[in-house]
Amino acid sequence: MYAVVSDVEKYVDFLPWCKKSDVTSRTSDHLLADLVVGFPPLVESYTSSVTLVKPRLIRAESTKGKLFNRLITEWHFAPGLKGISNSCIVHFHVSFDFRSVVTSQLAHVFFNEVVRAMTGAFYAEAKNRYGQESVPSRKIAILPNNDDSKPL
Repeated sequence: MYAVVSDVEKYVDFLPWCKKSDVTSRTSDHLLADLVVGFPPLVESYTSSVTLVKPRLIRAESTKGKLFNRLITEWHFAPGLKGISNSCIVHFHVSFDFRSVVTSQLAHVFFNEVVRAMTGAFYAEAKNRYGQESVPSRKIAILPNNDDSKPL
């Protein structure tokens, strides 16, 4: 899963609503990417600054965008079930704050569906690349964030 999530160049090929995913610089622990995402009526161009801590963490923060005051995603990866080598536990967290109150209200209506579609696309891409999962995935649980005013 780490390999799929860190392969930002390929996002345009498998993520819904991703219109562009160009990596402009990459080292072993950091990358910068120019992204365009759109789910009408919202379309956003931004730069994503991504911290890579292989194989445990991928943290992306939106910069230079006009739609968000803050957009941070974190993927945490942990070893899976003992004795099953191709398994892992994935925790995904997204924190965001829109510049516009109207956009924020609109986005919250569709937020759960967007998160499910996006995370589902990562799982589907992993299956395409590596074959059937070793352990059946659990349904994606979306937990409310009790304090959206604090950054991660």
